Amino acid sequence: MSFKDKYGETFRQEADERLAEMEEVILLIENNPNDIDAINRLFRAAHTIKGSGAMYGYTDVADFTHHLETVLEKVRDQKISVTKPLIDQILAARDQIILMLNAADGGPQADKAVVRRIVAALQSFLPENFDKAPLSPPPRATKKSRKATKKSSKSGPKPITTWRISFSPNVDFFRSGNDPLLQLEELSSLGECRVVAQTDRLSNFENFNPEECLLSWDIIFSSSCDLNAIRDVFIFIEDICVLDVRNVASNDLLDVEAPPPRLGDILIAHGDVSSDAIQEELRNQHRLGDMLAKSGKVSPDKVATALSEQEAVAKQQSALKKESLRVPALKLDALVNLVGELVVNQARLNQIASTIESHELATSIEEANRLASDLRDIVLNIRMMPIGTTFSRFTRLVRDLAGDLGKEVQLVTEGAETELDKTVIDRLVDPLIHLIRNSLDHGIELPDVREAIGKPRQGTIRLGAFHKGDRVVIEIGDNGRGMDRERIHQKAIEKGLISPDKVFSDSEIFSLIFHPGFSTAATVTDVSGRGVGMDVVKREITALRGTVDIQSRPGAGSTITLSLPLTLAIIDGLLVRVAKQRFVVPLSVIEECLELSHNHFVLGAERNVIVFRGQTIPVIRLRDIFEIDAEKPPWEETVVARCGGEWIGFVVDRIIGNYQTVIKSLGKFYQDVEAISGATILGDGDVALVLDIAGVIRMATNDRLCKLESHRN
Repeated sequence: MSFKDKYGETFRQEADERLAEMEEVILLIENNPNDIDAINRLFRAAHTIKGSGAMYGYTDVADFTHHLETVLEKVRDQKISVTKPLIDQILAARDQIILMLNAADGGPQADKAVVRRIVAALQSFLPENFDKAPLSPPPRATKKSRKATKKSSKSGPKPITTWRISFSPNVDFFRSGNDPLLQLEELSSLGECRVVAQTDRLSNFENFNPEECLLSWDIIFSSSCDLNAIRDVFIFIEDICVLDVRNVASNDLLDVEAPPPRLGDILIAHGDVSSDAIQEELRNQHRLGDMLAKSGKVSPDKVATALSEQEAVAKQQSALKKESLRVPALKLDALVNLVGELVVNQARLNQIASTIESHELATSIEEANRLASDLRDIVLNIRMMPIGTTFSRFTRLVRDLAGDLGKEVQLVTEGAETELDKTVIDRLVDPLIHLIRNSLDHGIELPDVREAIGKPRQGTIRLGAFHKGDRVVIEIGDNGRGMDRERIHQKAIEKGLISPDKVFSDSEIFSLIFHPGFSTAATVTDVSGRGVGMDVVKREITALRGTVDIQSRPGAGSTITLSLPLTLAIIDGLLVRVAKQRFVVPLSVIEECLELSHNHFVLGAERNVIVFRGQTIPVIRLRDIFEIDAEKPPWEETVVARCGGEWIGFVVDRIIGNYQTVIKSLGKFYQDVEAISGATILGDGDVALVLDIAGVIRMATNDRLCKLESHRN
């Protein structure tokens, strides 16, 4: 086995991360061309891909990336200005690297003519070729090349950040009774400090006054503290000192593969020396710090501070690299499956132990339950990822699609830190793409149209996420024209989807856009009009045991809300029984459990209802839904759940209790069963069906089973 075959997967994982980072940073630079930190991140990502590609045998990738790196180096040195044509070519080069990597893994070979065209276009931006224009516009990115990858998140202690603190007290600092040593000691108690005294103001010792504070300090501070905690140390003396606090390295942005920052780069970044002075001294091939101090271009104290910062960042990189561990997703999936089997067997042990009167056995079983629960939580947490890794890829989608449609659109994301199971995140990509494309094409108006009706020329698409109980809510909203209720209603009548005589709510009318083949577009375009996109959204979200809700106002825009479970593998549920059949109701939707006799049910509006917290709510008997022919007990129990903001009761024979549920698929033969989201194996070996509450409600409505038999019948 060759070195490339043996370690190629490692390189691909690293390259995918760097390419995803590149796309994100390129778009940041387009909006802020003077962001030096972003430019440096982009250069380091390209440099890492080139170096690693050459080391692992991907020579074509390394050679191609070298041309991109050359251009980025000139951008970093401010010899090339950031323009839209340059951004377009950098994005095209990034997409081409993906195609070349896919070709190395057995995919279609990259077009050599396209590669040469991109290289020539990149070279035309170099200073020596300023008189040459790019040979052609960059090739369009394909869906495959736009695929961004995700970095695994991990739980653990708060990330370490390295700060550079410049603390310069006023000359009269001592006269106010303050002692700078107190601040330095307090700061040392919060993290690791490297303190370098600056003696620039101690030039004249003949007139030295011990009551004057002529010293200042540069502190390289590494800690998990945030900026507010650092400023709190100096809160009482901020008005009698000059304080500058800068973040020089944080774990979430730190490139563990890149070398520590060079001494010259640090000095230039902080304005301590010019780049011309660095280049002049480098020609002498001596140690940079000694050269600069000896020539008087910078004080030895400044060099000592820069060396401390370099050492701190290098140490933090080393520690972070040791803490990080790449694990293939298949191994995590196998681990989750094993934990699921453990939970099932633990339930079996609990049932056996309940038949044996033994205090020691009961104690051991209780401890095993606790350990199994902790293990479950840890394993599921490993699979949790911030949804921002998915949100970031849509910035490029909005940029390219808005350009194709001739629209001005910005994407605003919120709640990127919200965590969700990796499996759910992966399956969310296609639905979110369809929803964003739909908002761009149908929702946001053309700039001239928006301006004519008093709106800003640039439209906004908002993509947000937040936790709500044990579910994640994702909102996709726009400030466009909104949905035309009457047009949707008329189109549905034309297609025979609804009766023209029946009255529908706004929510029911808007939900018709999810019907297969439904579209109100007058013409079919490359973006939409065939009526398949929204059908994909509905089908995929339903498969994830989620719900979709639409709110829209004419002229003000639309908001589509997705509600999804945190994980698909293991959930907390409530085990209930109807006759001999047992069901699991997800605990996340349950509000309360009630025990009621037949006399508590009232016939109203052709269905049974109960009074709950002063409100009349409908109830559904599961025995009617699943056609269970058995005698009803004199006292039934009702599980009150909340679905879509409304309360509804589910009548069962008996509520057994909480149950940790390992959800198993029913297989392709039962994939269209609307009211069931899966099954679980109970401790006695029997199978219990896991209810899809929204599906049960839809099934009851469609089959007219909400008209329940009252107690008088």
